[in-house]
Amino acid sequence: MVPGLTGTCDMVVKEEDLVSSLGQVLSTPRLIQLMEAAAIEAIKDYMSPGELSLGARVSVQHLSATPLGMKVMAHALLKRVEKNRLFFLVDAYDEKEKVAEGEHERLVVSKDRFVQKVSKKREP
Repeated sequence: MVPGLTGTCDMVVKEEDLVSSLGQVLSTPRLIQLMEAAAIEAIKDYMSPGELSLGARVSVQHLSATPLGMKVMAHALLKRVEKNRLFFLVDAYDEKEKVAEGEHERLVVSKDRFVQKVSKKREP
């Protein structure tokens, strides 16, 4: 993978995406999930079948609230690659303005080794 890869992902804010205590606005965890999906979209054609990418770090500012029913689009730009570590710049816009910006790190790992490691955790 090389720096410069980009990905986008969009959604329309639904009831299940809302902050439970505030009601009618998009939750920060759901917004982060959308930005992670954009990062995955950027690299999906460069992943081998035996690999998967895992979110390792997120540092995001949620700048503005997005109401129920409004469309949101997230963007990810792969800025740097260090071995199996991928560093992205991410942002998101609703129909009116920028609503989030930040950085996201993903790790590319062996799917088989990851499954084995998780399975061992389940052992008594």
